[in-house]
Amino acid sequence: MRRLIEIELQKILLNRTSKILIFISFILPLFVILLSAIKINFFGFFTLELGDLGIFNFPIIWHITTFFSALFKFFFAIVVVSMIGNEYSNKTLKQNLIDGLSKKEFILSKFYVIIFFCLISTLIIFIISLVLGHIYSRYNEFHIIIQQMEFLVAYFVKLVGFFSFCLFLGVLAKRSAFALAFLFIDLILEWIILGIITWKSSYELAQEVQDFLPLTSMSNLIKQPFQRIAMSKFPGNSEIVYDFSVHFETILIVICWTIIFVYSSYRLLKKRDL
Repeated sequence: MRRLIEIELQKILLNRTSKILIFISFILPLFVILLSAIKINFFGFFTLELGDLGIFNFPIIWHITTFFSALFKFFFAIVVVSMIGNEYSNKTLKQNLIDGLSKKEFILSKFYVIIFFCLISTLIIFIISLVLGHIYSRYNEFHIIIQQMEFLVAYFVKLVGFFSFCLFLGVLAKRSAFALAFLFIDLILEWIILGIITWKSSYELAQEVQDFLPLTSMSNLIKQPFQRIAMSKFPGNSEIVYDFSVHFETILIVICWTIIFVYSSYRLLKKRDL
């Protein structure tokens, strides 16, 4: 595993564009999170401090940071599809196979690097959330801090699943631009499926089916936190019904899709004439 990761990291770090995108994918979420902790004075009229909303309190901070950090995953998605596109355009894929790297090892090297960067990203989010929570949270008891840390697990699984999908699309399309286009096409198709089933049957059935589709299941891992913030600010509003929990079955669905994407990438590469 270590050898395959080192081979892939050398390729990525030699590419200036990939290094910039990786830097952005790591730094930009942290910058936004840290910026939100600063008091912003709007020309003396009023001061905005998001900490007043309680978003840095434990345990809600795990939900907030993982949700907003996951929004920036598109930058590393470009790196993933570029890893495959560059292999075809630069003819390095064929050279790697000639040098003794099997097609299975080739796919695994990409997947291991995905896991490597997802672990780093999860660790960074863990550290920054812990620091901000200890600075701004009104609740610093240990049993409260460790509550809902399953959002970190969901964040890691979400990233691995999404980037594995990008890996499959990169192998399928051979070109970065086409792979990213297929990603948006799949998103549109999932909503079309929702509309067709709703039209033919019911919206409830359509939602149940859509929850098993790749991008929707990944999105369901960490749901938007805005209603939760509203519930914390207005606890007496019983009309707000909102399930923000991380569900094991959703994690299982995304893991299954991850296995399907990685295996499909290998089977597609194995059958393809290079």
